[in-house]
Amino acid sequence: MSAATVPLTEESDPYCLSAAQAADLLVLAPWRRFATIGDSLSAGTGDPSPGYASMGWPDRVADVLRRVHPDLAYRNLAEVGATTARTLDTQLDRLVEFGPDLVHLPSGANDLFRPEPDYPTIADELGRVFELAAGTGARLTVFTLGRAFVVPRYPDWHDRVLRVNDITRGLAADHGAVLVDMWDHPVNDRPELLSADRIHFAAAGQAVMATEVVKGLAGLLDGKAAQP
Repeated sequence: MSAATVPLTEESDPYCLSAAQAADLLVLAPWRRFATIGDSLSAGTGDPSPGYASMGWPDRVADVLRRVHPDLAYRNLAEVGATTARTLDTQLDRLVEFGPDLVHLPSGANDLFRPEPDYPTIADELGRVFELAAGTGARLTVFTLGRAFVVPRYPDWHDRVLRVNDITRGLAADHGAVLVDMWDHPVNDRPELLSADRIHFAAAGQAVMATEVVKGLAGLLDGKAAQP
């Protein structure tokens, strides 16, 4: 078998860091209370991938932070299928009660599963999520949706994703959030990226997303502990 046809593993994947390498990048990280809110993207939902640990990206990030702070408190409050409105209704109170210093926010994916998305409402509701999460004093992180995420029954799906990604980028800039831009990441071109549902990134993609979150957080540190 030639080198070109050898399947990638977590150890050989050029877009992945090991947990030890990631912990080295975050050795000065101040965050001790990490939470995720939103939908299945925030939850880290995805099928197994051969050669990769069967872990969602949030559990991977929590594992890295726990190597730095063994007393890390971690809550994954995200719910599969949650719209932004449902996130507001069912998760924000629990988030505030938890008292995080690092929070990952939703990207509005489930708000697009309708005949005509209401983009002003999406922007308003996502804006409210950002405002309430920022009100905890936590550092915020958020993804843009990847282009591999396609729903064929909506012929304008890529346009929908581009519009909600623009909303996410604007809110991230307004709130100083770490934006992990997955829209055009090279991992989108991998044939085995998606789970059987053709929506969620499988474990190999989850590993890449975790690495990109770690790199985004590491970019804040710059030789000293980041301020939330």
